[in-house]
Amino acid sequence: MQLNNKEIIIIGGGLAGCEAAWQVASRKIPVILYEMRPNKKTDAHITDSLAELVCSNSFRSDDMYNNAVGLLHAEMRELNSLIMKCADLNKIPAGGALAVDRKAFSQSVHNAIMNNPLITVINEEFTNLPSNSYNAIIATGPLTSNTLALNIIKATGNDNLAFFDAIAPIVYKDSIDMEVAWFQSRYDKIGTTGDEAAYINCPLNKEQYNFFVTSLINANYTTFKQWEKDTPYFKSCMPIEVIAKSGTNTLRFGPMKPIGLTNPHNALKPYAVVQLRQDNASASLYNIVGFQTKMKHKDQVDVLRTIPGLTNAKFARLGGLHRNTFINSPQILDNELRFKKIPNIRFAGQITGVEGYVESAAIGLLSGIFVANEQLNLSKLKLPDTTALGSLINHITRDANKKEFQPMNINYGLIPSIESIKYKSKKEKKVVTRKNIAIRAIKDIKLWQIS
Repeated sequence: MQLNNKEIIIIGGGLAGCEAAWQVASRKIPVILYEMRPNKKTDAHITDSLAELVCSNSFRSDDMYNNAVGLLHAEMRELNSLIMKCADLNKIPAGGALAVDRKAFSQSVHNAIMNNPLITVINEEFTNLPSNSYNAIIATGPLTSNTLALNIIKATGNDNLAFFDAIAPIVYKDSIDMEVAWFQSRYDKIGTTGDEAAYINCPLNKEQYNFFVTSLINANYTTFKQWEKDTPYFKSCMPIEVIAKSGTNTLRFGPMKPIGLTNPHNALKPYAVVQLRQDNASASLYNIVGFQTKMKHKDQVDVLRTIPGLTNAKFARLGGLHRNTFINSPQILDNELRFKKIPNIRFAGQITGVEGYVESAAIGLLSGIFVANEQLNLSKLKLPDTTALGSLINHITRDANKKEFQPMNINYGLIPSIESIKYKSKKEKKVVTRKNIAIRAIKDIKLWQIS
């Protein structure tokens, strides 16, 4: 393929922007990638690397036959995803999940982008929408700078849509009391790295659990600014204190559920369990699973140290809260992620209304393929609805009259089901149906790739 000299502008060096840049450059089209860091920081990023992970190290389940996000992983691998390549290179034990060493992962993506001769990275803030002289992708993510966000809102006629996303604390492993805690994955499930015990578990009896919940509810929290008070939480990433206030036992059926675990120190079934998941390759850091919070830092330390096994915990990072921005994509975008009013501009990543690192990268991947094919005058079949990628596109571009558009993770409810034979049980139907959905999706994504 000959080099196409008309550059494509991509704004944002997160997972979506880097994936989009990689897909475009793979098709021999030069890219100018704008990333405002390190010249201008955000409220959540720490390093200067591209594709930094700030909320969690997990790409969630890697099981393509039983989990929709695992199927999304598989489809992205079929389409030469940079993000999945780097995740696979830097994975660490996490049971059935695909988790990565956050720093090593980001550095891998950073190096791949910086060393690609067709990608030029400019570390400047892009404040206005790109001109109509270039094809462009806006992939500025949930932490879009205020100036650009205001210009996007002005151009789209969008309300100031946003939601709050919370960050879980990270603990130094050597400060966890392993005479109280223990290693085990739920039901001893073996993960993609062959590990049988990927999580550290801290058990609570009923008295300890009730004391923890009471302390949590009575803690001090960061207050919202006036303009933030009507902003909702993302439903799949609720702070633990918000969950706790909905009922005393709610946490026991959520992030603190004890099922599938047995305490080897006393062979007793715990009343509740706090799980910690490995956060880096050297296993020196562990993040507290599902413990997103907006507690003030001093209160976090006090409350979290009431958990057995974490009495002397030392924290590499405490939890926090940041505000995410997204557009009303069903009204604004077409099915190839073009801005209907200004079709040389596409959007990608979390700003389009998908939630999660994998989903954001997936939309970046598709935006890169779409814009490259358009610039090369290549026609392509419509992305099949039967795939996880196609179902994500449908979620963010269909039903323009929807009253309330909210970010969503990939799930089987978005993917067309398969009517099949009679089954012996509901469990058998669920397992076989999901496997058939995965087989169909991979077949369809391969056909689409070569179309």
